[in-house]
Amino acid sequence: MKPRHKRLAAIALGVAALGIAAALVLAAFEKNLVFFFTPSQIAANEAPQGRTFRIGGMVLAGSVKREGVEVRFVVTDTAKEIPVLYRGALPDLFREGKGVVAQGQLGPDGVFRAREVLAKHDENYMPPEAAHAVEQAQKTLQTK
Repeated sequence: MKPRHKRLAAIALGVAALGIAAALVLAAFEKNLVFFFTPSQIAANEAPQGRTFRIGGMVLAGSVKREGVEVRFVVTDTAKEIPVLYRGALPDLFREGKGVVAQGQLGPDGVFRAREVLAKHDENYMPPEAAHAVEQAQKTLQTK
């Protein structure tokens, strides 16, 4: 084999290895990517079934029902409401009428099964995604 052919083979091998590495990194990134959806988007079937994503909005007043370690509540963006089921201890700042972001999966029955619940951390804070979702939902209601 001539030196020129050896060099071309080494370059081709390097490009192939780089391509494989990039494909593996992108595949791992896609599996760990978590999207955010509002209750209105979920009601419009824009959220993926069977994949983990985040839902954000306000906890509907009067919707929190505790049964041992299981908690059921409703998240709303003032336009649509999505029921949420969570098993575990809720954050201390979790309250009705306050902002919340939950991560989990939407079941075939339309209930969002949360694995993690995040609550606001002070009186004036709402996650930017949830604030934007509430604002968009209010604009939609005003135009109807």
